[in-house]
Amino acid sequence: MDALRLDAVVKRFGDFTAVNNLSFAVAPGEVFGFLGGNGAGKTTSLRMVLDILRPDQGSIAVLGKPPGRGASARLGFLPEERGLYRTMTAIETIVYFGRLKGMATADARREGLVLLDRFGLGAFAKTTVDMLSKGMAQKVQLATAIVNKPDLLILDEPFSGLDPVNQGLLEDEIIDAAKGGAAVVFSTHVMQHAERLCDRLLFLAHGRKQFEGTQDGARDTLPVRLTLVAQHSPATLAGVEGAEDKGPAAAEGWRMWDVRLAPGGDPGDLLQHCTAQGFALRRFEQQRASMHDVFLHIVGGAEARP
Repeated sequence: MDALRLDAVVKRFGDFTAVNNLSFAVAPGEVFGFLGGNGAGKTTSLRMVLDILRPDQGSIAVLGKPPGRGASARLGFLPEERGLYRTMTAIETIVYFGRLKGMATADARREGLVLLDRFGLGAFAKTTVDMLSKGMAQKVQLATAIVNKPDLLILDEPFSGLDPVNQGLLEDEIIDAAKGGAAVVFSTHVMQHAERLCDRLLFLAHGRKQFEGTQDGARDTLPVRLTLVAQHSPATLAGVEGAEDKGPAAAEGWRMWDVRLAPGGDPGDLLQHCTAQGFALRRFEQQRASMHDVFLHIVGGAEARP
């Protein structure tokens, strides 16, 4: 059973369509990146999953059931807009959210203390939130999301405002949750986090899905680029769409070339062709596209359209 499934979901606000015919599914143990720029429809989609908003069309299944309180005991959520009760202590806050998810007070307290200790906050369990630093409070907020060891963990722009140390802690928690069998869905517009964490990802623009699949599948939408060191231009070789001279290489008579293959081109075929034609090479290296480059390629044009 999928931990989360959306089928042809539509959400409108008056004449504005925020989410348009959106479908995807997330399996247990999977880290799923829900990626898009500001205003792409990410938060609206997640609010429908959490039953804060209702779709106008389509269906949503959360752990095999319609969204609602029935799934809350197995669900964890970290909102983009952080919000804690400032006069409650760290452990009281975690216990409160655990109780909302159906946990017994003793269980929520025991697990909360374990989390605070793991996050380096064991000595601050009885400190009120208003006396904690921003980073400490963010760790408490994270603890409220995972205190019930959820089967589905939803994180909305979770890295926003975190320093590098706390970003690393959150990444570790995401990996651990997935290893434990939880499905993790996190929305972000920062591609570096998605690149490090995601098994699969979805690109969203203007409420529409532009791509869904693996990182390799996303990279395959870009033309293959290679770095070659050769004595002559590779522009006329079979399968090459373009070659830019990047200047002299280390040895006299050799130059570096930035090569773009034609759509569907295979680097192995080009290398074999070079060998067969006696085209001398001193370097043949495929460039790995970043998720930032892929995102701009797939979503850039869609975001430019009204």
